[in-house]
Formats: sequence, C-alpha cells, structure tokens
Amino acid sequence: MNKKLNIWKILFLLFLMIASALIIRNNYEEEQNKKDSNIEIQVVKVSEGYTKAQGKVFGTTCTIIYHSDTDYSEEIENVLLQVDLSLSPFNNNSVITAINENTSTMTDNMFVDVFNLAQEVSGKTDGAFDITVAPLVNAWGFGFKQGTPVDSATVDSLRDIVGYRKVKIENGKIMKEDARIMLDCSAIAKGYGCDMVADMLTGKGIKDFMVEIGGEIAVKGMNLKGEPWNIGINKPIDDRSGENTELAGVVKLNNKCMATSGNYRNYRMVDGKKYAHTIDPRTGYPVEHSLLSATVIADDCATADAYATAFMVMGLEKALEICSKEKGIEAYFIYTDEDGLFKTAETEGMKRFY
Repeated sequence: MNKKLNIWKILFLLFLMIASALIIRNNYEEEQNKKDSNIEIQVVKVSEGYTKAQGKVFGTTCTIIYHSDTDYSEEIENVLLQVDLSLSPFNNNSVITAINENTSTMTDNMFVDVFNLAQEVSGKTDGAFDITVAPLVNAWGFGFKQGTPVDSATVDSLRDIVGYRKVKIENGKIMKEDARIMLDCSAIAKGYGCDMVADMLTGKGIKDFMVEIGGEIAVKGMNLKGEPWNIGINKPIDDRSGENTELAGVVKLNNKCMATSGNYRNYRMVDGKKYAHTIDPRTGYPVEHSLLSATVIADDCATADAYATAFMVMGLEKALEICSKEKGIEAYFIYTDEDGLFKTAETEGMKRFY
C-alpha cells in the first residue's frame, strides 16, 4: 500500500515539474515573441472613467482609448502579438514568413480570415488589391526584403509570380502555383489589428472606445464628451516624418471604422524621380495618377484598409465606380487637378459623417 502511494507521489511530483517547466518555457517564449515583434503597449492616462493606452506595433504607433479604468494593456499586447505572429513578414517566427520561405504551408485562423477577405477584395477590384504583390514591392524597395535596381525585364519576370488567383487555401494549407510566390498583408494587417483589439474590448463589455494603429481606426460608442468620435483626415502633404498633420477635414464616427492610404509619406527618389510606394500588381510599376489619398469608411477596419489601398492603385475614376457598386463602403478622395491644386471628391454617403 505504502509502495503504491509513494509511486503516485513520485508521478505527481513529476507531473508538477513538467507542468512548471512548460509554464516557464511558454512564458519565456511569449516574452521573447514580444521582444522579436517589438510590441509594447502601456497606459499613459486615466481620466473621467476613460483609459488611454499608447505604444508601438507593426513598425508604427498605436493609441487606444476606452471607457473603463481597468488596465487592459497586457491584453491589448497579447492580441496584437497574435496578429503579428500570424501576418507580419518582418517577424521571423510568423505564419506568413514560414509560408514565404516555404518552410511550412500551415495557416492559422487569423491568417485564413485575412486571406479570405483579401481574395474577396481582389476579385471585386479586378486585382488592384493583391497580397501576392510582395515580390514587386520588395523589388521597388518598399517591402520586407532589400530592394534591387529595377528594370522592365525584372518587372516582367516578377509579374509571373504575382496574381491573387495563383494562391489558395485548402484544408488549412496554402497552395501556391509557384514556390517563389510571396505574400504581404501589410495593406490589411493594421486594419485587422484594429478589429481584433476592438473585438477584445467588446468582449470585456466595453461599449465606448477608439482603436488607432498607424492611422487606421475602429471606434464604438461615444467619446469622453458623450459625442461621436471626431477623426481627422490628413492633407496629403509630402512629409516622411509624419509630423505635418494639417487636416483636410474631420468626420464623426460611431460604430464604424476608417482607413486612409496615400503616397505622400512613403516614397523613394531615384535619379530625381519620385516613386510612390503603391505598386500596381497588374502592371508591376508604382502608380502614376492624380489621386493623392483615399479614405474609406466601412463596418470593419480590415475592409476599409484593403479598399483604401485598392483605390490608390486604380485612381479616382475607377475608385468612385467601385464605391457605387459596393454597399457599406463610403470614401473621401484628395487629388490634384491639371494646375496641381488640391481637389476633393466623395461618395454621397460620406456627407452623413460630417
């Protein structure tokens, strides 16, 4: 009897030791992942029942304001970490990196969500939005790998491995037509990150909040004054520092999301010529048209993010045409006329947000 009891004690102690080791390892891996992802969120202010958290994520900044005096900075970090580990091509441990390097074909739920939405928007925009554009973006020096001098032969060869119809998901696995195909979700990941933080806060019972990541925004309920959230639209002024934030207008949002895409901050100068960071997946070249920025309002931020990018690819006329067909999408555009003066255009539904 005592011998059996001693065996059970030993087995129980072994179980505790293994469980403790796993917990320690998981905690270490989580902290290491946060360091590798360069994600850091902290509460900076609590006022009138609202908490303001700020930090860095996805190579940019974020601000979250929510109606509660509870510190949810750790939960916000964890949500953004999961997005980063799924979608960031800059993270060596991410799902998308493994797919791009052909070390794995396995996806996760977040990747599948974003991939399916990206494919849907690609189809509706005739390929203007395309997450397989990564090789071209990299070649032009705007991506996650070092750019190389680009000529027409390079562009033509890379176009062979670009095209949203050349990839699909089957049974949770990515299937590529060519192993050289690479994916880049940068034009949708910030919006998706906003959505995921918004979902987490909603799950905590918070009814009033604003989530902003790199200019993409998701809001719910009211601000500190009990009014809809006032969100500014920046003028598209050439400014890589991002310090010049002169506003073109302000919209009032409640239970909506907004994303803006433009070429006025991210561009390259080569031999005196300005190259926009927006690459048309269909031609392989940076876009050259009069549209300077596209702001999109939608029910979720990932959708707004994707369409804003697509509109910057296709230009004003085609963008307005898409808006007339797609329900739930409103947009505000800033462009230059023949004299180089700033002009604006918007969908009819935008007026209700002023």
